[in-house]
Amino acid sequence: MDILLWILLVTFINGLVAFVGAFSLLMSKKMLSRIVSMFVALAAGVMLSGAFFHLMTESVEMMVPLTAFTYLMVGFILFFLIERFLHWHHCHEGHCNVHPVSYLILFGDGIHNFIDGLVIAASFLVDVPFGIITSLLIIGHEIPQELGDFGVLIYSGFTKTKALFFNFLSQLTAVFGGIVGFFLAGSISFEFLLPFAAGGFIYIAASDLIPELHKESSLKKSMFHFVFFLAGIAIILSIKLLFSS
Repeated sequence: MDILLWILLVTFINGLVAFVGAFSLLMSKKMLSRIVSMFVALAAGVMLSGAFFHLMTESVEMMVPLTAFTYLMVGFILFFLIERFLHWHHCHEGHCNVHPVSYLILFGDGIHNFIDGLVIAASFLVDVPFGIITSLLIIGHEIPQELGDFGVLIYSGFTKTKALFFNFLSQLTAVFGGIVGFFLAGSISFEFLLPFAAGGFIYIAASDLIPELHKESSLKKSMFHFVFFLAGIAIILSIKLLFSS
């Protein structure tokens, strides 16, 4: 099979991971509302763990640490400005049907998936078996992330079908990244996107998701949230440690 066809096939399969939340279509609204906060906690852990243990560890290996952390700060600041604009644009009358963090999630995940597409393309240009292994690792770490993102979109006001659809669109940026990576391999550096995306994920987790978890007054539910938060961190860290040795 042609290398470009491999890249297109695998990045599209990666896009289908967005439908991991489809099981919720069989749930009642009441049941979903009970578990969606767990998804928010999971997403917070996954984002922080992914930013520090995945994106930033890769960044400091590719560039000077000061440069990497400068791009991280740029990403953090830009996501702050985007959220302020979205909050003013959608909520300036004091009422938000959909919380601005949902759009930040989609934007940040779109950048992350574009990077994944670049990585998939680069790995297949080495050889097909290496590309398949790399793609399986990427899909593996995408599953908990997309599950968490889906929960955040629901929590922010999206319907289940709308959350699945927009999550899928966000995942498809991996296809675009794969195409760009195939045709521009070796001519353009996209390294700055790694710490930039990390800054966005840190901002979303720290300023939007974790504060939502603090609103829970029940100690029992808070402990469940904390367990899911730690699980999100542990999943990404475990994948990183398992496949970097």
